[in-house]
Amino acid sequence: MLPADAATTPGIDVSHHQGTINWTSVKSAGIQFAYIKATEGTSYLDPKFDTNYIGATKANVIRGAYHFALPNRSSGATQADFVYKNGGAWSADNRTLPAAVDLEYNPYGATCYGLTQSQMRSWISDFLNRYHSRTGRYAVIYTTTHWWKTCTGNYSGFASKHPLWIARYASSVGTLPSGSSFYSFWQYTASGSVSGISGSVDRNYWNGTRTRLLALANNTA
Repeated sequence: MLPADAATTPGIDVSHHQGTINWTSVKSAGIQFAYIKATEGTSYLDPKFDTNYIGATKANVIRGAYHFALPNRSSGATQADFVYKNGGAWSADNRTLPAAVDLEYNPYGATCYGLTQSQMRSWISDFLNRYHSRTGRYAVIYTTTHWWKTCTGNYSGFASKHPLWIARYASSVGTLPSGSSFYSFWQYTASGSVSGISGSVDRNYWNGTRTRLLALANNTA
């Protein structure tokens, strides 16, 4: 069953956890876009990124890289440089989405990575500003409303420029972070299934048509 207020363009996000992916089958199943894990912190490179990125490209799946942020390890600018150099750069080639920064609860330790809300806002700003200076694009922000409220104080200052990728596993997208009147991407389940992928996969929707998604990819009106 599809979410009740599903947007129109289906996609997925993947990492090495999905193993070997048949991207031709993924595209034939109707998937139009994919965010692919590239990096984490400043030392981890996803071992399946290159294979997945090339496979998605050949299958004509619109794709972008995402970076799992570890704000207690190094500066935002340092991590933006890391993803930029390892798959997150951007070009107007009719298929590349701006990179996404994955901001969620720390799987390795302290809640909010031990940062205050002010420190977290500064870290995120540092990442976003560096990525923009290197690519001319505004990075996508992946988060949950609960994390955003807890770790940034529900800061609204990035919402006007940076596309929101909201995670909420429910039949509706729910309340969005402050300043966001709409979402760009919605990750609505972590247990989806798609032909060409063994096991579960995160399923997403782009809040619009494929044409509008290409406009984001190409930075056009």
